[in-house]
Amino acid sequence: MVPVKVGEKFDYEAVNIDSDWNDSNDSELIMHTIHSYPAKFPAFIAWKAFEYAQNEGVKIKNVSDIFCGCGTVALEAKIHGYDFWGCDINPVATLIARTKSNTYNVDEILYYYERIKIKIENLDFPDDLYLRANARLQYWYYEKSYCVLYKLHYAIVCEIPEGKYREAFECIFSSILKACSKWLTKSIKPQVDPNKKEIDVLGQFDMHLHKFIKAVEEIKVANANTIIKCTNFLNEENLPKVDLIITSPPYVTSYEYADLHQLSSLWLGYADDYRTLRRGSIGSVYNSDAFFMDMKNLNNTGKNICEQLINIGMPMSKVKSVARYYVDMQNAVEKCYGMLRDGGMVFFVVGDTEYKNVKIQNSRHLVEVLEKNKFHDIKIGKRTISKRICIPYRDETGKFSKDKSKRKVYHEEFIISGRL
Repeated sequence: MVPVKVGEKFDYEAVNIDSDWNDSNDSELIMHTIHSYPAKFPAFIAWKAFEYAQNEGVKIKNVSDIFCGCGTVALEAKIHGYDFWGCDINPVATLIARTKSNTYNVDEILYYYERIKIKIENLDFPDDLYLRANARLQYWYYEKSYCVLYKLHYAIVCEIPEGKYREAFECIFSSILKACSKWLTKSIKPQVDPNKKEIDVLGQFDMHLHKFIKAVEEIKVANANTIIKCTNFLNEENLPKVDLIITSPPYVTSYEYADLHQLSSLWLGYADDYRTLRRGSIGSVYNSDAFFMDMKNLNNTGKNICEQLINIGMPMSKVKSVARYYVDMQNAVEKCYGMLRDGGMVFFVVGDTEYKNVKIQNSRHLVEVLEKNKFHDIKIGKRTISKRICIPYRDETGKFSKDKSKRKVYHEEFIISGRL
């Protein structure tokens, strides 16, 4: 980690890969892998941030992640004995995060599973069940797979009372939805594979359930309190005081998370139309339709980037999305300042992107925002996103590719810290 100041000339691209943040010899807990999640950073970033903050003199009791996603920081905080408060606007994300950070009795899990299997055997539904399905689910599923999934979810809701065990089973159910659908395997965007074969739905669920049991058995429970809310951080008023914030905001011009989680959102009843979940998401083009873009609201970096994008002819809807992202991030950092106790620290994991040769410097923008909000001792490091997925090109289907003629995407990201 090297010091950086906005007022000084600083070459962000010249920041070297920091081996401390790039890899770990320790394997992740199984619980971190119970449900796939896009752009999830590895668990070692969280516990290395704990170590770094402690070495810098931060006394950690309370940890937060304001864009908590699937709960990587939440779980690591729990097993390290820190109280945690986190939030995310995506209900699928917070379902996964709560499931990962709760404690369970294996015998009770198996008891509910036996009840579910018995319930499924005795269920009888009308022949037109598939024809009555949500049109979007008909689009994604063959009839047989849909009907088995329907019975499975119906049994979960009938046999498990509301609470952490039902959420755990719904999370496991959610984790198999793409594999059981026509969704193109490993694609980063919603795309049908017309040649994809149906798989054994109940067999897939059984496999994931027993993986979850192994994950539960692996964790040594620490005495820590965990709170995870499904809410927009920018609208949340009841924020706790914490010593350390570790977070990775969505990248500007990046994924539409509502689209990527549409199967779970529809099956679990979070929305009748998954597109309604796009609104409110930071950096979403769908969150900017009515956004009045006033350059005076942007800091110097944000203003400069938006002006360049306008000059090269980026559609105004997308320019407004970039501007909205930067305004939202400026407000988020200001709220982080209000959450931290004196001497506290914040960590942001963020990457730079590019649009038609215009550098979209999220790292520079964030450093400038931290300095404006009176954070000091601002430092920056760089890491390779993952050895497994660091190939920086993607083909027309969204899959990673080694072909240099294909679209290049970011494969490095920055770790940026600041003190209060």
